[in-house]
Amino acid sequence: MADVDSPFAQSSDDAAGEPRPRRSFRRARHRKDDDEQPVKKGSFWKELPILIVTALVLTFLIQTFLARVYVIPSQSMEQTLHGCTGCTNDRVLVDKLSFRFGGPDPGDVVVFKGPESWGQNPDFYGTEPSNVFAKGMRHFGSLIGLASPDERDFVKRVIATGGQTVQCCDDRRRVLVDGKPLDEPYLYFEDGRGGSQSEFSVVRVPEGHLWVMGDNRNNSSDSRMHVDDSATGTIPIDNVIGKARFIVLPPSRWSGIDDHDPQNAALAAPGWHAGVPLAIGALLAWPVRRGVGAARGVIRRQRRRWPWERR
Repeated sequence: MADVDSPFAQSSDDAAGEPRPRRSFRRARHRKDDDEQPVKKGSFWKELPILIVTALVLTFLIQTFLARVYVIPSQSMEQTLHGCTGCTNDRVLVDKLSFRFGGPDPGDVVVFKGPESWGQNPDFYGTEPSNVFAKGMRHFGSLIGLASPDERDFVKRVIATGGQTVQCCDDRRRVLVDGKPLDEPYLYFEDGRGGSQSEFSVVRVPEGHLWVMGDNRNNSSDSRMHVDDSATGTIPIDNVIGKARFIVLPPSRWSGIDDHDPQNAALAAPGWHAGVPLAIGALLAWPVRRGVGAARGVIRRQRRRWPWERR
């Protein structure tokens, strides 16, 4: 019989050939059993209302502060933006953030709230549903671009800004800003309405205001139609909602929206001005070149005096 105090003494389990208790294995098996427990039924349906509310809140915040989708149901911006009764109208994404840092600038396509004198905009106006549920669905649809908002919202292109003068037309039927003809490659003249623009006399745009016009120049209710109001047809910059950036629907029309500056060619500096920087650079390059050559000569002479450079 082995001495119990001997270091070679075995426990009763070892003596019987039995392994020590497998505590670590039992704990791992319990953990595995816990992991394999089935997910409680109905957890998805409990989370679904939270997901819906979160999506609606995010949609509201994005549409209010960042961007919003608008329907273009009128023809006033053809062919930049398509819109007509019975056709697949463009949906455009309107950026509400960029104008907080500057602009709008000539050429920008903007959505804005029309002044009181502009009345109800037929571009976006629709009869208000009498049913409460229908009103709610229409408002939700307008947020995601599936319905027209019942607002006095217009979409036009900025032609002139505060302090500038605008008039029409020169001998080639072009709009003039500060007496210079505009470069407007986006213009469209609808068939059956004449191929030229209607004339209007000189208007000075007040500071903080914009003169706006539609690309479909002979079928657009824009600043020209309101020159008799207190702001001579211009709109306050504060009324601008945002800049139309992209056509998001239909998929066949996916593209960015051209913001060509019509004043670029008219008000640009004369062509010879572009050569001024080049001429200045050439004049400065000559003394710099001479100075570099002189410095190299000094270095070569100095190296001849260094002991390790002597042969």
